[in-house]
Amino acid sequence: MYDKNKGFEYEKIARKYLLDKGYEIIKENFISRFGEIDIIASKNGKLHFVEVKGRKNTSHGYPRESVTLDKQKRIIKTAGYYFMLRGSDDVPCQFDVIEIIIENKEINHIENAFWV
Repeated sequence: MYDKNKGFEYEKIARKYLLDKGYEIIKENFISRFGEIDIIASKNGKLHFVEVKGRKNTSHGYPRESVTLDKQKRIIKTAGYYFMLRGSDDVPCQFDVIEIIIENKEINHIENAFWV
């Protein structure tokens, strides 16, 4: 079962990681009828739609493995809705995954994890 509080903790870790790497956080927990994007960040003129996944350890697999094709499609549709609300989609963007493994204090930023 998914613990939303644990999800917020993972997002807090990912947010700090991104800020430390020079990203600007644009929006957190952007929700539409299509789905949710955990973090929308910007760096060097590019928008990053970031999905955050974490686990205590890898005994049940890596967190990134839970970003299924269906989840990717929902994130892509939600990003499209974000651009529609902005009134513009002429900004370069990419879809990233940040996975956090608590046991070994590991943070993996998988850039361009999937694409349209």
